[in-house]
Amino acid sequence: MKRLSLLTLVALLQIAGYPSAQQAVPSKGVTPKLKIEEVISGNLTDLNGKYKLSVTEVTFEPGGFVGEHHHVGPHILFVLSGELTSVLNGKTTAYKAGEYFYEPGNVTHAAFNKTSSPLVVISFDILPAEWKGRTVLPLKSQ
Repeated sequence: MKRLSLLTLVALLQIAGYPSAQQAVPSKGVTPKLKIEEVISGNLTDLNGKYKLSVTEVTFEPGGFVGEHHHVGPHILFVLSGELTSVLNGKTTAYKAGEYFYEPGNVTHAAFNKTSSPLVVISFDILPAEWKGRTVLPLKSQ
């Protein structure tokens, strides 16, 4: 059943105009490390078993970047060290160590380390419970 749900999600993404999974989002010098992933359970019974919370530590080397992309779901990011330059809906914002920010999954954005020091970001993602692999999606086909 879970496999069928995942295949259905992938098919829906392709129908919605997303390129195939083989088409990667341009990136350089970025290393994600999954820290924890748990399927939701508790008093929010409508969510139980349907979604999971995922926490990933992402290191950007100096000059590292992730080009324009979307995500499977929304996420909150915390800049642990360094400075992240984010371009969201055409607006550029620099986030420094200790700052949090929100990115909806369906909005085009890109992330850059424009400094000469490493950047570390912690990403808190909400995902379908069956989701496997990266949460970064290529832009929809035009």
